[in-house]
Amino acid sequence: MKPIEAPATAQPPTWARWHETFRVIVYPPFLKKTVQIALAVGAVLFVINHLDEVIQGRATRAVWIKGAVTFLVPFCVSNLGVLVASRRRNGRQTR
Repeated sequence: MKPIEAPATAQPPTWARWHETFRVIVYPPFLKKTVQIALAVGAVLFVINHLDEVIQGRATRAVWIKGAVTFLVPFCVSNLGVLVASRRRNGRQTR
């Protein structure tokens, strides 16, 4: 089954109040990009920071938790970028 996508003519969501941000973050094209960014940047950071412990067999639960957070940080940062770009002020977008 093919996922439902927004029509090409539809405008991406914007926000002016904090309670509207979730709608922007879960907008499928934005969410797809932020997940891709998180996977790419998170993988590089994981390799830099934790791969040696994993290869040597010294990865503890704490290392795996920090590894998960390593992917979460770029996801949050890319979402903040989306929110900055999609914010409305005084009824208009800030781009």
